[in-house]
Amino acid sequence: MTRALAIIDGEHYAPVVQDALATLPYDFGGAWLVGGTEKLRGDDEYGVPLFDDLERALADLEPEVVVDLSDEPVLGPRERFRVASRVLAHGVPYVGPDFRFDPPELQPFDLPSIGIIGTGKRVGKTAVAGHALRLFAQDRDVVVVAMGRGGPPEPEVEPAGPTVERLLELSRDGRHAASDYLEDAVFGGVDAIGCRRCGGGLAGGVGVSNVGDGARLAVEREPDLVIFEGSGAAFPPIATARRILVANSSIAPELLAGYLNTYRVLVSDLVVLTGAEQGSRHDELRAAVDEVKPDTAVVVTEMRPRPVEPIEGKRVAVFTTAGQETHERLARLLAEEHGAEVVQVSGNLAEREQLRADLESIDAETYLTEIKAAGIDVVAETADERGIPCVFLDNDVVPIDGEPDLDEELEALAEAAQKEPVA
Repeated sequence: MTRALAIIDGEHYAPVVQDALATLPYDFGGAWLVGGTEKLRGDDEYGVPLFDDLERALADLEPEVVVDLSDEPVLGPRERFRVASRVLAHGVPYVGPDFRFDPPELQPFDLPSIGIIGTGKRVGKTAVAGHALRLFAQDRDVVVVAMGRGGPPEPEVEPAGPTVERLLELSRDGRHAASDYLEDAVFGGVDAIGCRRCGGGLAGGVGVSNVGDGARLAVEREPDLVIFEGSGAAFPPIATARRILVANSSIAPELLAGYLNTYRVLVSDLVVLTGAEQGSRHDELRAAVDEVKPDTAVVVTEMRPRPVEPIEGKRVAVFTTAGQETHERLARLLAEEHGAEVVQVSGNLAEREQLRADLESIDAETYLTEIKAAGIDVVAETADERGIPCVFLDNDVVPIDGEPDLDEELEALAEAAQKEPVA
């Protein structure tokens, strides 16, 4: 029988709970009495040892499953997600009368590694990855393995620094030429291994992926450090030595550290909050992280546009996935810091029909585009048809005033990962 820890409460009479423990098909080694006193008499017997602390119970019993027999009002929905996250962070399934949560399946990995995950899509995860890759590659041999919903059917290596022409070649071959691994190869300046995934669970598990095969390609190259980049809210299914969680600063504190994002915080070593240029409740966000996992480093950052080629004196049209509220700032920074005259900003990279309509009316001598969504198959393709230069637009991740040094935090993670015993 499966070795189990029960979660019980004092809102049930002890004989009822004891009979349930004897009836269910588990070998209960103990129970965590989570709270509630209404049905307790003081001499209650459950037939198993009782614990007053979940972490202690998990450590002492090493259960194969945690079975929740509690109920409202002791554990409501919010509290149950918090408990689920704590259990999953120990690598243990969490089940109840009508639910089951399993921790994402993570394959062991034999080289120093760092995972980069997000709370969702378009939170700046790839920008953080690019920043980390450039930093780590200064004195290390680094490879990145990135998965995406449009990645290749078989993992493949893209050498560092692909050009617009190279990405157009992939697009014309029917490929998704704006996949994250290609963005990493361009902006991170390292060789990138592209993978795909389908499906994403509440705790970040993937339905199907070929990342395991991509990981084997990375091992064959014998790098000093491997970065595994997630996709949306899905984890790269690899047991990395260290992990970075990326979220946008606009996220509500109860969402950043609630539901199964609590699990994401618990299994991460650094939290990077992006997009603070729009203002944020970062003190509340830091407090929410600290409540879940005290002393976890949190760095609040803003995004600053950086073209990969000079655009000084050019009349440029900018293509981005960023919302309308960011466009004025984006145009101003490109003018002030890069000397460009911005004639239009389109935020429709993810809306192809609207993007094509934008392109019909744009009069510019250079197109500046992010490598996302339709950045290659529509924007770069149109630029090529019209004989207009197309320049890639990156986003630098810069801590706001008073925040910890992001590079120092990243270096500390890399050094820790390289000291970690291999799996």
